[in-house]
Amino acid sequence: MAKVRITQVRSTINRPKRQVDTIKALGLGKINRTVEHENTPQIAGMIAKVKHLITVAEV
Repeated sequence: MAKVRITQVRSTINRPKRQVDTIKALGLGKINRTVEHENTPQIAGMIAKVKHLITVAEV
């Protein structure tokens, strides 16, 4: 599978708990923190839920 690099670019302050939990499940939590994940359907779904808080790049 391809890998994706996910970077948090916006804060989770005043966001619904579901979005905060998704950011934490992705391994993020602070602005400019970056993680790499395999691009599985589960990760793609999480990315879709918080796409306004992150940037995604193919690796």
